[in-house]
Amino acid sequence: MHPAPEGATPGFLVWRLSMKWCVAVDRAVAPLGLTHAQYSLVASLYGMGRAGERPSQRRLADHTGLEALYVSKLARALEAAGLLERTRNPRDPRAMQLALTERGTEVARRAIDVVHALLEQLLEPFDGLDGPRTRAFTRDLTTLLGAPLAVPADAAGEHADTHETEQS
Repeated sequence: MHPAPEGATPGFLVWRLSMKWCVAVDRAVAPLGLTHAQYSLVASLYGMGRAGERPSQRRLADHTGLEALYVSKLARALEAAGLLERTRNPRDPRAMQLALTERGTEVARRAIDVVHALLEQLLEPFDGLDGPRTRAFTRDLTTLLGAPLAVPADAAGEHADTHETEQS
């Protein structure tokens, strides 16, 4: 991936970093039969399961930031692959609860190890995953993720001619 153009906006840089990360994770987890989005689900389910939680699809969507409909589609594919099980919530029959199967747990552990090594590589310029710059970067990202965004109703039409580096 080429370096970002001089004068790129923070939004463009976030988008480029996100794309770089998605492509790298997709390639890294492909040998395990996963996509980046599927990895997001199995890794999240692994962590939630270790905490004693058996989340609903809605809860998993909120946790991952993915659309609920997309989580449902991914969950069905992962269920067909034997990596997770979906069961009706006994307290709310409309809701599906998700949990990794034994095979899903094994795949999740392996994928987490692969992605962790990739993350160490990405954060090497910040002195690795445990470096002080990484901790500050993580705090900054957390702050940005917590900031509410209100998209204006006319955003699609009025600002369609924005500069290339202001895409995101």
